[in-house]
Amino acid sequence: MGLLLALLLCATARPARAQESPYFVLYDHHMEEPGNLEISLSPVLASPRNGPRSLATSLELEYGTTAWWTSSLYLDGASATAGPSAFTGFRLENRFRLLMHEHPVNPVFYVELADTNGADRVAKEIVGFDSWRDFAEPIREARTETEREVETKLILSGNRRGWNVAANAIAEKNLAGAPWELGYAVGTSRPLALAAQPFECHLCRENFTLGLEMYGGLGEAGNLTLSQTSHYLAASVAWSLPNGITLRLSPARGLTQTSNRSFVRFGISYEGHIR
Repeated sequence: MGLLLALLLCATARPARAQESPYFVLYDHHMEEPGNLEISLSPVLASPRNGPRSLATSLELEYGTTAWWTSSLYLDGASATAGPSAFTGFRLENRFRLLMHEHPVNPVFYVELADTNGADRVAKEIVGFDSWRDFAEPIREARTETEREVETKLILSGNRRGWNVAANAIAEKNLAGAPWELGYAVGTSRPLALAAQPFECHLCRENFTLGLEMYGGLGEAGNLTLSQTSHYLAASVAWSLPNGITLRLSPARGLTQTSNRSFVRFGISYEGHIR
């Protein structure tokens, strides 16, 4: 149903051309243009330290509501090399740009409501004491665990001489009463060329953006710590095509004993203007 909805929306959208961020976990201050719809499919392959690999997928519909407000709907699913596949829930995300003009540092407030289950393995953020054991639990068992959460982020981001530098402070809370779980994401990116060619081009340097991001957990409210938390370092690349399609790839390596061995994230998106 979600894929059918995405295809119908694609049919009513005109291609839009924009330089896409290569980030998968980190957010910068760039918002969706008003009236633009971006449809993204983002699989992530997780390799825990023990247990089978898992493949999670997120279908995202992102809409530029206004110049300062971007809204997104995510539909998530997961499967493992041993066991069934499962729909793992949905998430509603809103981002609000707090300063409209460009500044050295541009703050954005992010809030997300999620209704998922324990088998959700998209890992759009790492918080608290998340570990590889969360990914090793069989999907059949994990999907019985209900997780209704609210997540907030303070996004700080700025551009200088073609470089983007961004940092996110993350706080997530299970509405059942668990403490606030804390996390972070930091990184930088830059297109290979800043000046665009005067003709349509697929393999020109300005179509490629390289990035580096690091993200992980910081414990809980009242217990801010790096001990027993997971951290990842990821390289990323985005290839933006003239027809509104962007392809992205990001391999990530776990840096601590509680981390998964690796994540490999893929992304394909189409951005267009709704008629």
